Amino acid sequence: MVDRRSFLTRVGAAGGAGAMFATMGALGLAPSAEAATRTPFQPPQPSDFRLRGRGAAKVLILGAGVAGLAAAYELGKAGYDCTVLEAQDRVGGRNLTLRGGDRLAETDGATQRVGFSQGQYMNAGPARIAQWMTTMDYCRELGVPLEVFTNSNAEALIYNESAGMREPVKWRTAKADVHGYISELLAKATDQGALDQRLTGDDKERLLSFLSGFGAIGPKSAGYAYTGGGRRGYSVDPGAGAREGTVLGPPPSLSDVLASGVGRSFSFEFGYSQAMLMFQPVGGMDAIPKALAKAVGNGRIRTGAKVTGITNTGAGVRVEYVSNRKTRAAEADYVIATLPPQVLAKIPHNLGAGVQAALRTPVPASTGKIGIEYRSRWWEQDENIYGGITNTDLDLATIWYPSYGYHGRSGLVIGYYNFGSAADAYARMNHAQRLARALDQGAKIHGDKYRRDVAASTSIAWSRQEHIEGGWIGWPSRGAEYRLLNEPQGNVYFCGDWLSYEIAWQHGAFESARKVVTDLHQRVLKS
Repeated sequence: MVDRRSFLTRVGAAGGAGAMFATMGALGLAPSAEAATRTPFQPPQPSDFRLRGRGAAKVLILGAGVAGLAAAYELGKAGYDCTVLEAQDRVGGRNLTLRGGDRLAETDGATQRVGFSQGQYMNAGPARIAQWMTTMDYCRELGVPLEVFTNSNAEALIYNESAGMREPVKWRTAKADVHGYISELLAKATDQGALDQRLTGDDKERLLSFLSGFGAIGPKSAGYAYTGGGRRGYSVDPGAGAREGTVLGPPPSLSDVLASGVGRSFSFEFGYSQAMLMFQPVGGMDAIPKALAKAVGNGRIRTGAKVTGITNTGAGVRVEYVSNRKTRAAEADYVIATLPPQVLAKIPHNLGAGVQAALRTPVPASTGKIGIEYRSRWWEQDENIYGGITNTDLDLATIWYPSYGYHGRSGLVIGYYNFGSAADAYARMNHAQRLARALDQGAKIHGDKYRRDVAASTSIAWSRQEHIEGGWIGWPSRGAEYRLLNEPQGNVYFCGDWLSYEIAWQHGAFESARKVVTDLHQRVLKS
């Protein structure tokens, strides 16, 4: 049998390097033509202008979220005169980390004072980063230290009340049962010839071998039966001496496993944006916008500046804004508007009816979270849960356990991270009602201890956050409106995760900023 290396060596000897490279591409071992011709992002440089004997342009950036700060940071490398206008009194936008002493206001005037103890924090917006995301590159470049975020944990739980589950099941147990029974069914079908039109004899043997390990099923002599085993977990863990451990079992019937709906929870960890390993900045996600703001320069960022008008003047752009209760104006060659589209749609402008219709096309999504600090880390001490996420069909949607501070005296659980109608229902409550509801629902999973020893709590409903008005947006389709806003409208550019294919992720904001910076810079160099 000839291995791939020997085969490629022979191809190279016969046909030269070009033939070998083409063969490598066909085998998936070399970049495709598309990848080879893709232009990587090149940050603007001062030398781009020195070689042309001219200077950089003046740019106003509306919004100091991740997209706005990234655009200012990248343009600043080439000497652009950038000013960032931010309506809130902080940078970060939806990248918000709440700590003790912070205040969180909602559009109806209700205000919470955050009472978390020192060292505890709640990432109210983005909370995890996949390894492949551009966000990781900026953390490296800006010196933001990272640690692992436990996105998937075999000790976390699944609880589907509507399916008739009386108690939660551990993730590992549910996965063992689903994989086991599916493997049993597929093995029997394969052995009985149901797949003969698709599989050769060798294929069948290989598939059966795979299913044996994948599902921990029995041999053919036992009918490929799934009977449980150590993968499901132990009621008494293995130990020393004669204590071999007591395996959980027997598993529920196939019908019960299917009826429980536990398999629906597994799909999220296969998503490209959700697969482990994932990461988080040490000490809170807001380390990213803080590092960006420092690199941009605080003198270039005006907080408390609410934009009230955008006017294309032909020669540039005029922006009106309110700061310290006074109406002010600023002019620049270009504007990069990074505010959410539902907010931009409320600002008067002269960009045309098509732009206004496009801004009103995306649909804001409701989402909310509650952070509950406990005086003890009972999920670690009593249930051996170290990080990870419990999935449920309750209106909590998910419960997150902290991926930091292990074995500390206290800890902070995200008591719900929910979406859509569930988030809308919680948004209509005041904070005390949200907390009471979250504790009652969480007790269905963890018992009465979930209600005890609560030290502090804070909740956020993103639909009720001024200047933001939603967790993210959804496009009915990425049609003409999406394409229109991805192009400059006169001297105004639009930018944000909502103009990317990774909506709700900081990666989308960074990628959109890079696109706009590239487009604007090329335009300036040609002007």
